[in-house]
Amino acid sequence: MREVLRAEYPAAYRRLAPEVRAGVPLAAFAGAAQPLWQQGQARGAAVELYQIGARLGTGRGGSQWFCRFSFASDSARLPPSVLLEVTFRDTAARAVLGFGLRQRP
Repeated sequence: MREVLRAEYPAAYRRLAPEVRAGVPLAAFAGAAQPLWQQGQARGAAVELYQIGARLGTGRGGSQWFCRFSFASDSARLPPSVLLEVTFRDTAARAVLGFGLRQRP
């Protein structure tokens, strides 16, 4: 997540699982990561772990584990207005399945 927030897209791209990289070119990844980078520019790049959990029975046929982060600048807001999410295949996985941005109303 920090690499995405610093616009170090090639480094963040290398953290993706091989099957994700096979289907998503670096240029497309960088374009998709722009909203996360923009949020970091507006809110500061410091993040805090907010939540760890599992999404059961996803469309890929299994569960996905996720870590959600909030911006440190939002630490006084409950719940934070923006959450940054990183998903993994399981609790032992080091390769990332995806990065995401979740806006709260």
